[in-house]
Amino acid sequence: MLGRLFHPIRWITRFVIFQLLPVIILAATLWSGYQVAQAFMRHFDERQTYEARRADFPGTATAIALAVDTATFTPSPTDEPTVTSTLTASPEPTATHTLTHTPTDEPTQTPLPVLSPAPTDTPIVLSPVPSDTSTPGAISGAFQFVTNTPRPVVFATNTPEGADVISSTPTPQPTNTPLPTATDAPIATSTPFLTNTPIPTSEPATPTPAAEIGPLPTLLFPREVEPGTVINGFEVPTRVPQLQRDYNLVNIILLGSDGELVDDGLFRTDTMIIVSVNRDTGTVNMLSLPRDLYVYIPLQNGMMQRLNVVYGVGENIGYTDGGFGLLRQTIFYNFGINVHYYALVNFTGFKDVIDFLGGVDIAVDCAYEDDQLIGTELPEGVVEVEEGRYILPVGYYQMDGAQALWYVRTRKSSSDFDRGRRQQQVLRAIWRRSLSMVNLTNAVDLWNQGMSVIETNMNVNDFLGLLPLALNLDVSRIESFTMIPTYHTTSYTAPDGASVQLPVYDTLQPFLQDFYRPPSENQLLVLGASVMVYNGTENADWDIVAADRLQWEGFRAVAAGSAESVDYTDTVLIDYTGQQKGSSRDEIAYLLNIRPENIIEQPDPNREADFAVILGANYNSCNVQGVLPVGQ
Repeated sequence: MLGRLFHPIRWITRFVIFQLLPVIILAATLWSGYQVAQAFMRHFDERQTYEARRADFPGTATAIALAVDTATFTPSPTDEPTVTSTLTASPEPTATHTLTHTPTDEPTQTPLPVLSPAPTDTPIVLSPVPSDTSTPGAISGAFQFVTNTPRPVVFATNTPEGADVISSTPTPQPTNTPLPTATDAPIATSTPFLTNTPIPTSEPATPTPAAEIGPLPTLLFPREVEPGTVINGFEVPTRVPQLQRDYNLVNIILLGSDGELVDDGLFRTDTMIIVSVNRDTGTVNMLSLPRDLYVYIPLQNGMMQRLNVVYGVGENIGYTDGGFGLLRQTIFYNFGINVHYYALVNFTGFKDVIDFLGGVDIAVDCAYEDDQLIGTELPEGVVEVEEGRYILPVGYYQMDGAQALWYVRTRKSSSDFDRGRRQQQVLRAIWRRSLSMVNLTNAVDLWNQGMSVIETNMNVNDFLGLLPLALNLDVSRIESFTMIPTYHTTSYTAPDGASVQLPVYDTLQPFLQDFYRPPSENQLLVLGASVMVYNGTENADWDIVAADRLQWEGFRAVAAGSAESVDYTDTVLIDYTGQQKGSSRDEIAYLLNIRPENIIEQPDPNREADFAVILGANYNSCNVQGVLPVGQ
C-alpha cells in the first residue's frame, strides 16, 4: 500500500529533476545569450554612430571656443631684441583708482547699519560716508557681495602632469665624469581662463591658438656628499629629497642683484623669490629665500656659504649655465625644489620696470625707520625724526621705482625675513599694475622692451604660454610663503664670524610641501569670506591698508571709506554670519589685532557682506616677526 502511495511522488520528483529543470536552465541560458547579443549590438551601433560623428567634433569644439569672449595669441617670428638702456613706454589706457560703487542690476541690498563709537546691546549699523576726495588705490569699492556665503572657487581643468623625471636617489658620479641629466616632462598647452572683467586692449584681438611652453630646462644632478664630510668645521648636510610634485608646475626664481653697488666682482642676489605657477589649478605660490641662509654649494670640492653668493660664484667660475646653473643645483640639493627658469634685474632695472608701469601702489602696514639708501629715493610722506633718519608711517603710497627700491631694501628696524615679505608685496603690486597695460596684442612688444633690463633663460613663447593665466589670475589665488626665524631657521655664527641662518629641515619639509600644493577648496572658502572695511579714524587710507592686509591672506576685502563716525578708539569686528564652526572671524581678528571684547556677533541672513571691520585709533596689523617699533 505504501509502495503504491510513494510511486507517483518518485515519478514526479524524477520528472522535475531530470526533465523540467534542464528545460528551465536551457531557456534561461538562451535568454541570457539573447540579452548579451542585444547589448553587443547596441554597443556596436553606438560605436558606429560615434565614428560617423567623430570627424565633426573638432569643428564643434572650435565653434564653442570662438563663442567664448577670450583671445589667445600665437607669436609671429621676430628677430632677437636689441639691447637698449632704457624702456620706451607705449601708449596705455588711462587708469583711475577712485573708490566708487558701480551700478548693477543685482538684487537690492540692505545698507550696512550705522555704528556707534562704543559697542552696545543694540544692533550696530554702519553706512559709508560719501566723499568728494578720491583716493588712488588698487582696491575698489565696486565689489558687490550678493550671496550670503563665500563664492566657491572653480579651478581650471588642464591635464595633470606626473612627477618630475628627476630621480630621488642619483648615483654618485666620479670627479671627471659628466653629470647625468634629467628633463621634466613637457608642460601642457596653456588654456586661457575665463573672466568677467575684460582685459583692456588697444585693438580687437583675433582668437588664435595659445602659445606653448616647450620642454622644461634640464637639471644637472648635484653631486652627493659622503656622510660626515666636514667643511670649515661644519658638517655638510646630506641632500634633501626632492619635493613630491603632484601638479603641473612651472617654477621661476626672481633675482635682484646688488652688482651696481660692489666692485669686488662678486655681486650678490639679495632678492630671491621662487614663483611656482600651478597650471592645473590656476594658482600661484611665492616663496622668499632669505639671503643669509647658510647652505651647501655642490661644487667639485664643495663649499658652505650664504645662499646669496651662489649666483655670483657660478658666474665667476664659468659654471654650466652660469650663475643660475649653480644656484639651481644648490636650491635642489638643500630644499628639493627644481627651479626651471630665472629672471634677474639689478637696481636700475628694478626702477626702470616700475617707472615704465607708471609706479606702483603699496599699502604699508608696518612703520619703517631707516636712512636714505644709496640709489634710492625716500617715499613721499616720510617723516624726518633726526638728521638723516626717516620714518615711513602706516599708510597707502604711490611709489616710483627709486622709492619702491627704498621700501624693499630697508631693514634698519626690520629683518631679512620681513624684507622678503615686502619684496613679494611689491611684486604683487607690479602684477596688478601690469594688468592695465599688458594684453595678448602687445605682449611681444613689451617682452622685447623688457629684455633690455631683465636677464632670463625664458623665451617669448614661454612667456606667452603663461600670460593667459597671469592676466586672469585672481588675487585670492596667490599665496605667499615666508620663513619664520627660530622655527624654520636657527641663528649660527659661521667660521668667518658672519651671522647666518641654518635651515631647520624638520620644520622646513612640511612648509615646503605646502608651498608645492595649491590652497584647498575649503581653505579658499573659509578665507574667501567677504569683508567690508571702514575707516573710523581721521588717518587717511587706513581702510585701504587693512583691506590690502586681508587680501594678502586671501579674504575678499573691500575698502569702503569712512565710517559714520571717525572718533573710534578701538577697532571693531562685526560678524554677520552667525557661524561658530568654519568661521573666518578669529583669523580676521588675529590679522588686524582686534581684541575679543570688540568682536560683535550680529547674524543677518540678508547681509551684503559676511563681516564688517571699523578701524579705530588703536589699529595695528603689523604682526610680522622681525619688525621692531620705530626708534629701536
